[in-house]
Amino acid sequence: MKRIESFCIDHNKLKEGLYVSRIDGDCVTYDLRMAIPNAGSYLENDGLHTVEHLFATYVRNSEYSSRVVYFGPMGCRTGCYLILRDSVSKEETIRLVQDAFRFIAGFEGEIPGATQIECGNFREHSLERAKGYARKMIQVLAGWTPEKMTYEV
Repeated sequence: MKRIESFCIDHNKLKEGLYVSRIDGDCVTYDLRMAIPNAGSYLENDGLHTVEHLFATYVRNSEYSSRVVYFGPMGCRTGCYLILRDSVSKEETIRLVQDAFRFIAGFEGEIPGATQIECGNFREHSLERAKGYARKMIQVLAGWTPEKMTYEV
């Protein structure tokens, strides 16, 4: 079988940040790396799950909602994938991601979609942990530019 592109990236060189992972037609997959791979410290499922709910809710209610294809966690628990239509520029994507993390960091109230009817694992959430991840990523992405969105080779 052909090796998929994400397995061709040297994970020993990856740092936290926002990267273009791949482009397929009019869809751009962004690698939102929230933890350094293979460094022994991974995102906890409850906080990552809450990030997923809040981030997806934010971007799907933003001005870019019709151009959001997908947002979800990586199985390795080092980040998430965001897939947008290519009509969203890299600059707009950076702002959207920064705004989503600011939304998460300041969020109060019931987590959207976190009831037994709406979610397949409704008990595994941590708003406090998600807020901590968001505060960290706000710092990581401060001053982020399109030039930084390319994987180091």
